[in-house]
Amino acid sequence: MEERIQIGIYSDTHGWLDEGLIKDFKDCKEVWHAGDLGNMSVVDPWFKQGNLRAVYGNIDGTDVRQYFPEYQFFDVQGFPVLMLHIAGKYPRYSDLGRKLIRELKPRMIVCGHSHICRVVKEDGILYTNPGAAGRHGFHKVRTALKIAFENGKPVEVRAMELGPRSEQFTGEGN
Repeated sequence: MEERIQIGIYSDTHGWLDEGLIKDFKDCKEVWHAGDLGNMSVVDPWFKQGNLRAVYGNIDGTDVRQYFPEYQFFDVQGFPVLMLHIAGKYPRYSDLGRKLIRELKPRMIVCGHSHICRVVKEDGILYTNPGAAGRHGFHKVRTALKIAFENGKPVEVRAMELGPRSEQFTGEGN
C-alpha cells in the first residue's frame, strides 16, 4: 500500500508570492506551479527544497524559461499527469493540449492561464486549474488547490481561497 501524499498546486502568481502559501503547503510532498510565475522568487521555497514541478507561462521571460519547460508529463504513484500553462478546457483544448492528450494519454491535466479555479472530471481526465494566486488579473479572489493521492489515484481535491486579489476589492487603501 502506498502512502497518502499531498500536492500543492498554484498558478498565475505574476511575480507575487502569498506568504500564506508557504504555510498552507507545508504538508505537501510536492508543489506544482502551472505557469505565469513572473519571476523565480514565487517558487523559491520549493525550488530550494527540490520538491517543485513547474512550467512556464505566456508572461514568463528567459529567467523562468531557462529552468522550466513548456509542459511536463510525469506520474504520481503511477497516475499520469500532464501540466501545461495553456490547456484550454474540455472539450475545447488548445492545439498543444489536444496534441499532448492524444499522444501522452494523461489521466490528469494541470493548467493555469484562465485565472478561474476549476476541477472537473470529463472524458476520463481529471482537469484541474488552481485559478490565480497572484494579485494581477481579473479574478476577485486568489485561489490554489491541494490534492491528495493514495494508492495511485487522486482521492481528495480541496480548493483554497487565499483572499481578495488586491486592495481594490477590500476597500483598503495603500
